[in-house]
Amino acid sequence: MMRLYRWLFPHPLLTLILALVWILLQNEFSAGMAVFGVIIGIIIPRSTAAFWPERPAGFRLGKMISYSLMVLWDIMVANVQVAWIVLTVPNSKLKPAWIIIPLELRQPEAISLLAGTITLTPGTVSADLSESGHYLLVHVLHTDDPEAEVDEIKKRYEARLKEIFV
Repeated sequence: MMRLYRWLFPHPLLTLILALVWILLQNEFSAGMAVFGVIIGIIIPRSTAAFWPERPAGFRLGKMISYSLMVLWDIMVANVQVAWIVLTVPNSKLKPAWIIIPLELRQPEAISLLAGTITLTPGTVSADLSESGHYLLVHVLHTDDPEAEVDEIKKRYEARLKEIFV
């Protein structure tokens, strides 16, 4: 019975999220749309399961919610900071930098989430991941201290992701 469940729902959380997103994308709720959302939530993860051979060994949902709220806050703050920089700092005074972040993370999902978080935050862009997966290349719009930026990303994001993906 458990094998059937795992076969039908290879990623139960994704099934739930897809079903909920489908229902929310509809302007009005109906039982038919809910059933169709559940069907989509079953078919998509089942058809893509071959591309997800490994899953993270552990995942802490509470810490992920906390991380998501922190990232949303950081995005709002960074929007204001970037707007301030664009409006007040002349182009000749900008100090863009390429920084290399040594990664302690090893799970591809965690590294992808870190790269996505950096890219979503205005003023920074993840540009490349080393072939070994041990370094992330990031462009920063304006910084006086590139090493402080590396330390901030490692402390604020990578450390939390290490707690989420155990």
